[in-house]
Amino acid sequence: MLFTGRLTANAEVRTVKNDKTVTNFTVALNKRYKTKSGEKQEKTAFIDCAYWVNAGLAEYLTKGAIVEISGWMEAQAWVNKNNEAQARLICSCDTIKLFSSPAKAEEQAEATNTAKAKAKQSAGTAGADDDDLPF
Repeated sequence: MLFTGRLTANAEVRTVKNDKTVTNFTVALNKRYKTKSGEKQEKTAFIDCAYWVNAGLAEYLTKGAIVEISGWMEAQAWVNKNNEAQARLICSCDTIKLFSSPAKAEEQAEATNTAKAKAKQSAGTAGADDDDLPF
């Protein structure tokens, strides 16, 4: 299965049996559609994910980042503290593609604003020397 969505929180890395590490995170998937009457609607689904390959990737999987994940759905079942049966589906990820990171977007915006400010400043100083031009 292939999903594209935003991370709802920063990824968490856990060590499990036999010193294996797993990176857990949740992806929000939005679906926009119109009803028969033309009213706009939106639904959100939350997919719990587990990535067993590279724990170092967790530092890039931050809240709000856009990711594309592919993998297969796995059912997990357990009994909770109240002796009630619980179950959930989890996507066991094969690949993760990171499209954007909120931190990187902020850095890029800050760099763009700094470049614009420098350009305005140099344009302002260039105007002072315009009096010396022969045309």
